[in-house]
Order: sequence, then structure tokens, then C-alpha cells
Amino acid sequence: MAQQREISLGRIIIFGHLVDKLKSFYVDNFNFSVVEEIKDQWIVLNAGQIELAIHKIGQGYEPEDGKEFRVESNIKLVFYLANNLEGFRQRLVDKGVVIGDIKKFDGINSLFVDGEDPEGNVFQIEQRLS
Repeated sequence: MAQQREISLGRIIIFGHLVDKLKSFYVDNFNFSVVEEIKDQWIVLNAGQIELAIHKIGQGYEPEDGKEFRVESNIKLVFYLANNLEGFRQRLVDKGVVIGDIKKFDGINSLFVDGEDPEGNVFQIEQRLS
């Protein structure tokens, strides 16, 4: 019998400068749906078994005029893809998304590719192999 968890992770919040741009990136490229939204401030996306939220950064973190905001983080968002990682990766490449080559590691039965969203948040897409 599986043990019931007393606590689980339900949402990850990333902070961003251009909330609408990040929303469009994840809705358009990953087909996530909007759960709740406060325009230009807060967005929650249904990302499967967990929610991905985007929170507007505080004024003290706003970039100087004319400079692009780039996040400094040691977090990597990992998304699971059922199949066709090569085709999914190519669609992102065609849209100009920063994304690397597909990798396979000895001892792990999956394919991986890493990329970046418009503000530099690192993500990984994993396709588990049968």
C-alpha cells in the first residue's frame, strides 16, 4: 500500500519583469492554460500536476531604462513531454527560442533539452523513453 503524503509541492513562482511576455511564452509554446491573472502583476498557469506562477518583480529590481531584464537564478524548471522531443525542440527553434541540443545520459532512460525563456529562466524538457 502506497503511503499518503502529508505535504506536496503545488506551485512554483518565478519573478519576472514583463509578466505578459512570460505568460505568452508559456501559453504559446507549452500550451499551458491560465488559472488566474492580475494584468501585468500576477499569472498562474496550469502546468499539469503543478502550477507555474509568474509574479512581477519589485521596483527595486526593475532594470534601468533601456536595459533588458535577465534573471539570476539557480533554478531549472523541468517539463515532461510524452513524445517527439525533436519535433517540439524544432518548433521552439523556429520561434527563436534559446534552446540547446538534445542529450542522452548513460544510465538514464530519457532524452533532455535545455532552453531559456525570454527573461533567462532555464527550463528543461525531458522525454522518458520506453
